[in-house]
Amino acid sequence: MKKWVIGSIVGAILVFVWQFLSWTMLGIHDAEAKYTPAQDSIMSYLSSVIKEDGMYMLPTVPPGSSMDAGEALGEKMNGKPWATVMYKTAYEHSMTKPMIRGFLIDIFLVFSLIYILTRGGTPKSIRVVAGSVATGLFCFLLGPYTAHNWFQVPMEAITGHLIDALVAWGLVGIWLGWWLNRK
Repeated sequence: MKKWVIGSIVGAILVFVWQFLSWTMLGIHDAEAKYTPAQDSIMSYLSSVIKEDGMYMLPTVPPGSSMDAGEALGEKMNGKPWATVMYKTAYEHSMTKPMIRGFLIDIFLVFSLIYILTRGGTPKSIRVVAGSVATGLFCFLLGPYTAHNWFQVPMEAITGHLIDALVAWGLVGIWLGWWLNRK
């Protein structure tokens, strides 16, 4: 169990540090949030018409609408502009809680990976690396790729997530491959 706990903590540090680097210094996720010089007028208008936090698909049908209404809107909108807006009524600059929560999630994910990988005994290092990278790809394909591409988001907006899946979980796999097989 001690090996699992240490493996999980160090693995979580690897994921956490990679995520920090990819979102800050390396700029891998820059294409996800483009700048518009009209941001002040857009925010002013959004604040005047949206009153609660949420993610909004524009346009969409009101809740409870029939499938026929959704189909009709889809046909009417074909070839026209659309948007997804994530709106928060108040900005919080503090990153303390999200970072702590993120690190705890990383520990849980690496611990879960160790659990899955070692069910039949400790696998060889190369299998640990392959299993770890496969886990990263699984998370990418289930999360950012299928969720965003369903809404036709440009690939450059999710490429950073793919890089994160390969690099972060590749690093974890290399670490765990060595650590779990260490005598």
